[in-house]
Amino acid sequence: MKTRPAGIGNVNADWMGSLPSKLSAMPLKHLAVPGSHDSFTFWVDVHAPVAPDQKAYVKYLATMFSVLAKKVMVKWSMTQNLTFKEQLDAGIRYFDLRVSSKPGEPGNEIYFIHGLFGHKVRDGLIEINSFLGRHRKEVVFLDFNHYYAMDVEHHVYLIRMLQEVFGSKLCTNRVVESITLDYLWEKKHQVIVFYHHPSGQRNPVMWPGTKIPAPWANTTHPNKLIQFLETTLRERAKHGSFHVSQAILTPRVNTVAKGLVWGLRNYLVERNLPTIMSWVEAQRPGVDGVNIITSDFVDLTDFANIVIKLNNHLLLSEQEPKPR
Repeated sequence: MKTRPAGIGNVNADWMGSLPSKLSAMPLKHLAVPGSHDSFTFWVDVHAPVAPDQKAYVKYLATMFSVLAKKVMVKWSMTQNLTFKEQLDAGIRYFDLRVSSKPGEPGNEIYFIHGLFGHKVRDGLIEINSFLGRHRKEVVFLDFNHYYAMDVEHHVYLIRMLQEVFGSKLCTNRVVESITLDYLWEKKHQVIVFYHHPSGQRNPVMWPGTKIPAPWANTTHPNKLIQFLETTLRERAKHGSFHVSQAILTPRVNTVAKGLVWGLRNYLVERNLPTIMSWVEAQRPGVDGVNIITSDFVDLTDFANIVIKLNNHLLLSEQEPKPR
């Protein structure tokens, strides 16, 4: 059995419900919340067609070399090892979700996607809802930010699915500054869905993507990433939105070519984690600080626990501004 760092397991399954009253009364946009990048990629289907988010040349290679090419793609498509339940137990509360239909498949079924197809979205939502049913004071952010091969009927199907699965747990779109844990607990809301598509605009429980900006550094260099994270935090909007700091590195074509057989985790993530985690540990939440922080392979370090403990800074009698 694989050894996981302390903090992985269910030690943080109820961390929101365990926060002191001073923190549960604060706007959620001022708390530090751990999240995962490409949250659903703990399993992808090598036997399904290459997903429509891939470039044409990748689809061609996969067609020519079939399962062999897809096995290489798996190493670069997977950014998480933990299932939704395992991530939730570890304390992850923000999920980065990319979805697609399967072109040519009858019906409106929607799947998670990142290079290759993953599980059906409905199965993932049911798993999350099951956790929330057992942990009534925990709240999740579901950020649906990329859609592929989806027409109007697919969006109607997905939005209806979200409402069927979560029901009254869904929080109505309202002023971000009014969203505290105390408010959510009072209303028995546990799910905030961000739907980055016009199809969700008129639905009161679909929040617009503009309320959760997630600036993307798009770099393989940890120092450039940290510089970008610092800059975007300084430029963070004071009102009207949450904020996602994507503490992730992004492989380019030559990165994949050089580390073809090793994959994202072994070639890019593990060697740079110490630098990235040092930045995370130095952060403070609050008005001018971090809010949601996302990472690849959240089980490789004590990531969730480290982010959650940043909230201890807010327990000072007078919040000190984060040094710049």
